[in-house]
Amino acid sequence: MTDPRVVFLHGWGLHGGIWSETAPAFQGMTPDLPGYGAVASVAPYTAETLADALAATLPDGAAVCGWSLGGMVALALAARHPHKVARLILVATNPVFVSRLDWPHGLAPEVLAEFADALSRDYQATLLRFLSLQARGGERARAVIERLRDSVFALGEPDAEVLSAGLALLRDVDLRGVVEQVRCPVLIVHGAYDMLCPVGAARWLAGHLPDARLALHERAAHAPFLSHPDWFTAELRRFLHA
Repeated sequence: MTDPRVVFLHGWGLHGGIWSETAPAFQGMTPDLPGYGAVASVAPYTAETLADALAATLPDGAAVCGWSLGGMVALALAARHPHKVARLILVATNPVFVSRLDWPHGLAPEVLAEFADALSRDYQATLLRFLSLQARGGERARAVIERLRDSVFALGEPDAEVLSAGLALLRDVDLRGVVEQVRCPVLIVHGAYDMLCPVGAARWLAGHLPDARLALHERAAHAPFLSHPDWFTAELRRFLHA
């Protein structure tokens, strides 16, 4: 059986090339988010404006797979442009990235603020340190960190202003109010060792999206498609052919 074509969206600080080992099996499109590569940025820089910009470039009825920041954009895309998304895959995605009084499933706000402050002083080192957090705690952490670090500068240096705008997006984003608008089937892929998006966020999404299933890997961290590619591909195929 032929796999459906999938649109893969990358996370903060990276580019579509991070999907180079996964996308070919699914005839995958790997567009860069606005502000990355040769793609013009948008203002204000929010999940909603990024989704609107992508909607103009994507085919109707796609299967869209977003990772981390890309998952937030994919979630907004499915809510705002439902004709564009027939199936949705959210990988290590959090509707609210930082912890709040009414949201315990996020990164501590002071940690993100520290990264934002350090970004202005040495953005290369800060970016690499942030990427290292994405693998910490899970299996094959060293290999995943090396893969992320090899990828980040493969197409040149990310724009510092876009990186800063992305951190502001992560600080402010709250997509809890749109989840009930997502009517397509959703697969939530998460690692139990994810330090950036705690697993409670995945369970919340699975319980609040109208048609969602959670695939949880007990030994993965923030990038399960890199640390456990065979498992990830199998889960994605099972969902696409359901």
